[in-house]
Amino acid sequence: MHQINPIVLPDDFSVGHYAAEIIFTELVRAKSEGRPFVLGCPGGRTPRSTYNALAVMIKAGKQDISHVVIAMMDEYLQENADGSHSNHGEDKHFSCVRFAKLEIFDVLNSGAPEDGKIPAANVHFPDASDPQGYEDYLREVGVNVFLMASGGSDGHVAFNPPGTEKSARTRSVRIADETRQDNLGTFPDFKDVSEVPKYGVSVGPATMIDVSDIVIMELIGAHKNKAFKRISAAIGYESDWPSTVVRECKDYYILADKAAANS
Repeated sequence: MHQINPIVLPDDFSVGHYAAEIIFTELVRAKSEGRPFVLGCPGGRTPRSTYNALAVMIKAGKQDISHVVIAMMDEYLQENADGSHSNHGEDKHFSCVRFAKLEIFDVLNSGAPEDGKIPAANVHFPDASDPQGYEDYLREVGVNVFLMASGGSDGHVAFNPPGTEKSARTRSVRIADETRQDNLGTFPDFKDVSEVPKYGVSVGPATMIDVSDIVIMELIGAHKNKAFKRISAAIGYESDWPSTVVRECKDYYILADKAAANS
């Protein structure tokens, strides 16, 4: 298995710009070849600098991005009276559907020409009612660039908690308490951790390994120092730190700012 060293950059802006250059190159190539470009995205705040930098590049290049497909990694679930789980509505402040529209779709489209924007139909999410359908969809289309971020306290990736087997695929999961605590920062309208949903639907490690062409793992901020150390030291997937899945992917970058990399 190939071992790629992390790339340490000065700050959040530099990480975002580096990642955006990779993505922009690939989406331009896809357009020239007449095929869709699928961007896999987490429902978290880490890649915000990437989306902002990418929007600037799209605007500067007057780039048509109508071929771009946004494939989200996870979504919160609500618990129903019969014990089943279903996706939350888009009206919830913590909805990953809403997050994708405001933080990714709108940002990227802000730089695109009027006749070259991402169509709303090109944004896709896992659904608790048909997780296998989403798994099959991703396997069919492939993910050209998969953005990932690691939980700083427990190493979660998407909603995969510590203890997740490498073979896990898209499914409903109970979200780890540490992950729920981390998500207070992503969705500040939560008053405390008791308001964060306990369940989610998420792609699994095997999904990420199988469907991704290029993976970009971003580690930003001092609170990601433990994640930086664990991922840097890993030579393969370690179930107690699921974001080490990046080490199993075909082609990947590990990008960290100095704050995350400094011990």
